[in-house]
This record gives sequence, C-alpha cells and structure tokens, in this order.
Amino acid sequence: MIRFFNSILILLLLSSCQNKIETNTTLSNEDLQRIKNIKLLEKDEKIIQFYSEFKNKIAGNFYTNKRIASYWLDERDTLKNKVEFAYFKDIIKLEPFYKVGLTYCPYILVTKSNNETFKVCVDGTEKEKQSFYVEAVKMWKKNK
Repeated sequence: MIRFFNSILILLLLSSCQNKIETNTTLSNEDLQRIKNIKLLEKDEKIIQFYSEFKNKIAGNFYTNKRIASYWLDERDTLKNKVEFAYFKDIIKLEPFYKVGLTYCPYILVTKSNNETFKVCVDGTEKEKQSFYVEAVKMWKKNK
C-alpha cells in the first residue's frame, strides 16, 4: 500500500509542471479577459509567452511587450490571491533557475529596482525554457 501511494505521489510530482508554453494567439478569449480583469494586461499589450503550472484560470506566468508577470488566483479564498508584475523599465535582473528539484517548477527570479523579487514559473523542454528566458531578456533589454 505504501509503495502504491509513493508511486502515485511521484507521478503527480513529475506531472505537476507539464503544461505547454502558449502565446497571445493560443490563449482563449476567456484567459485573456481574466488577465485583463486582474490588471495584468492593457489594451496595447500582447502576451508573448505564457505558462501555467496548473490551470490557466488559477495560475499564470508570462511576459508581454511591456512587463513580466505571475498570478495565482485561489478559487476558495481571494485573500490568498497573488498577483505580481514588473514593467521592464523597473527590472534590474532576470535570473533563471532550471534545476529546482522534483517538487518545484523551474522559474525566473525577477528583481525590481526597489529590490523586491518574485518568481515567474516556466517549464517544458530545455529548449522551451531557454527560449522563454532568452526572449524575455530580449524584451526587457529592448524596453528598459
């Protein structure tokens, strides 16, 4: 019984970060509207790459032509909601952390000019993670 439980737990942990990276054109209108409703997307902004470590309606990590952002929306307790972002002009460092162990999702640590930090999770193949990071850095350098 314990062996069965451990096997299920390992499968859940391994599959916890297996969603795909999306773009402004592959996200649903409902997803885009939700992101606008939580004030993470303006009319002249486009999401370039988006990743959710759970379901899009609960968790999202992305960068646009203006900012990098992350959100967690708790369906049962809005006090647990977490919405974080930084405009590129307010960022001093983007640092990738790909080797984080089995229980965590790889992430980019965003450091803002006021020294506040937050994580933007992204997973996929090595090439996909690298692309997300490299393209986010390019957008940051272009817009800072």
